[in-house]
Amino acid sequence: MIEALHEILSADRVATDDDALQNWGRDWTRNFPVAPSAVVFPERIEEVQALVRLANREGLALVPSGGRTGLSGAAVASNGEVVVSFDRMNRILDFNPADRLVRCQPGVVTANLQAFAEEQGLYYPVDFASAGSSQIGGNISTNAGGIKVIRYGMTRAWVAGLKVVTGTGELIDCNRGLMKNATGYDLRHLMIGAEGTLGLIVEAEMRLAEAPQPQRVMVLGVEQFPDILKVLERFQRHISLSAFEFFSDLALEKVRAHRDLRAPLATPSRFYALVEFDESALDLATEAFEATVEAGWVADAVLSQSEAQARDLWQLREGISESISGYTPYKNDLSVKVAALPGFLQEVDALVSESYPDYEVCWYGHIGDGNLHLNILRPAEMSVAAFHEFGHDISPGIFELVQRYDGSISAEHGVGLVKRDFLSYSRSDAEIALMRGIKAVFDPNNILNPGKILA
Repeated sequence: MIEALHEILSADRVATDDDALQNWGRDWTRNFPVAPSAVVFPERIEEVQALVRLANREGLALVPSGGRTGLSGAAVASNGEVVVSFDRMNRILDFNPADRLVRCQPGVVTANLQAFAEEQGLYYPVDFASAGSSQIGGNISTNAGGIKVIRYGMTRAWVAGLKVVTGTGELIDCNRGLMKNATGYDLRHLMIGAEGTLGLIVEAEMRLAEAPQPQRVMVLGVEQFPDILKVLERFQRHISLSAFEFFSDLALEKVRAHRDLRAPLATPSRFYALVEFDESALDLATEAFEATVEAGWVADAVLSQSEAQARDLWQLREGISESISGYTPYKNDLSVKVAALPGFLQEVDALVSESYPDYEVCWYGHIGDGNLHLNILRPAEMSVAAFHEFGHDISPGIFELVQRYDGSISAEHGVGLVKRDFLSYSRSDAEIALMRGIKAVFDPNNILNPGKILA
């Protein structure tokens, strides 16, 4: 196999040492064994096609790898697979200012695309804490969301075109960057969120947006969770929000300890909402805040007075995931309709608290778009393997609630290995059968990320 790989790639672009296998064979999950047979680093589309053809010929399995910041196990190689890293396919290839389109390779780091957009006086709005290391190909493959979804939507909204190598080695050019294209099935949208199971993304055309106005950030303390939704409704009545985030007092406690941050408010609250909006809407935002205080929903708040202070307030939300990573938390990335959030969170919280009273549960999320992150923290005396098994065992109870609320068991982290066994809680038997059929068409020999999404 190694000899065959060397016929496609130079020796310095095929790695088999243990350090490389362990590094590129995993994502941010730590629940699965890591055992790839090799890591390869293509630089051209033709090399990716040759790798896929080799895999079909020799019965190899390929696992695509981007920035490896995923939380679903979709980039984990556990069974001797060849990891295809896109680290060296990391160039911005072209920019079309008339259409505001950037053509780039899949290994472009998200923050680098954001910086390129800023240089053009424009804006790439998909943003999250891992933007400094995640890659565009991975963002597309998981339909990444993040903190600006309430205004700008998911990654899907910004993908104008894709070049993809299918599981047979064919190169397809999906949509070609067109704004309007009514010529049948849009295969581009099948690839977005497919986690590399239908094809390997080798090029993308990404739309850019108009540069936003200067932003203000407000953090509000709220005692009752249902009141957070009332606050959201009151702010949205007259203001177009850029973000509306939520975190619990425990989440704030963890991030403050980890990053040595000051408390945002003089008096602690059970819950916090972080609101971001255009500076030009400051008067309207102030009116909305005063109305929420008068209604008894908000106890106190702080408003950023500078860009530096806004960044400091954002740390309270964006630093949470990093601050709890040492606990190896069992993560649930759930979504329901915004209107259903109060009842849903109350039921899930009661289920976890009553059934597992000895575990710390850390809540936060993108509440403006109905997405909640439930993190059960691992006790220090419990092994990672035992804790993962525990989380796997309690998930059906949580997912039954998600199903009853017509929600999703994975709002933005994907399915991968972590949620694969629970897919039926969000997808019907008919849908899963169709998904299997689509997989068989694009990847008939099941060489692309086998075992992910579908068992």
